[in-house]
Amino acid sequence: MTRPCLVSIGVSAAAAAVVVFSAGPVAAQGGYVAPRTEYGHPDLQGFWTNQTYTPLERPEDVDKAFYTEEEAAAIRDGRARRESSQTTPGTIPDVHYDFTQFGLDRSQSTMASNLRTSLIVDPPDGRLPERTAEGVRRAAERRAEREARGGRYDAAENLSLGARCIITGSAGPPMLNAGYNANFHIVQGRDHVMILIEMIHDARIIPLDTRPQPPEATRQWMGLPRGRWEGDTLVVETTNINGKNPFRGSSDRMRVIERFTRVADDSILYTFTVEDAATWARPWTAEMPMQRTRGPIFEHACHEGNYGLTNILAGARAEEARAAAEQEGRQD
Repeated sequence: MTRPCLVSIGVSAAAAAVVVFSAGPVAAQGGYVAPRTEYGHPDLQGFWTNQTYTPLERPEDVDKAFYTEEEAAAIRDGRARRESSQTTPGTIPDVHYDFTQFGLDRSQSTMASNLRTSLIVDPPDGRLPERTAEGVRRAAERRAEREARGGRYDAAENLSLGARCIITGSAGPPMLNAGYNANFHIVQGRDHVMILIEMIHDARIIPLDTRPQPPEATRQWMGLPRGRWEGDTLVVETTNINGKNPFRGSSDRMRVIERFTRVADDSILYTFTVEDAATWARPWTAEMPMQRTRGPIFEHACHEGNYGLTNILAGARAEEARAAAEQEGRQD
């Protein structure tokens, strides 16, 4: 997490109050010119957060691309109340570590957002395109596989990859808001760009030279990226994803094109296009601002030594034993 900052007032409400809303996508103001690195490239270096209240897809009950200022304020205030509210003692929400309630995640106070009703900007309806027949079939097969393995807490392999501290969705590509610890550290060299993701401290190493794409059989969790500069925009194309961490049901043939453009001293416009003909009927595009935040990023140890995972499974076995004992008592 970022450097702790404890305060004695309603942290979530105060944090949400400084969320910046704009009428649309972040854009360079007054002919902004990005600073350059020693190699002449636009300087994207530093600590950034993509924390946002804007969902990937437009809500089903919303039929417009932008909220009014009043509607956005109501959503913001509602989220602030929920995040700062007290929970029922002894429940799972009560014992779950709440970064927003205790003010331990500085990025909560630098949330990047706008009046958009969704991060998806194409298709115009703000929602994922229709799934292909292959995508529907694959989703059904994955669902059947999960059900065949038993319940979520029956085995370690049944829990999500994030709960097992292997990889989270914020690692990407595409890199989405993680809900908390949504921070990134970008470092540039002449021939490479490195993006450190706070969650599970994954690092994306992006070469900028003309090396060819590796063979199709060479695959990694975050795929194999290739970067280039198009004017002041860093363009990163990623393929060779292993498919073990599907993004919204994607296949291992997914191709992601990301664009990073410095549009202000404290803002990067991050856009991405997803192409996966094995999953969706057409490509789709989303955009979100990344706001500068304070570093450094400390190590995210997840649950060290997998003690957390062991305790989750032990707790599930204890609940089962208690239920069995109660059932036996009723039969007697």
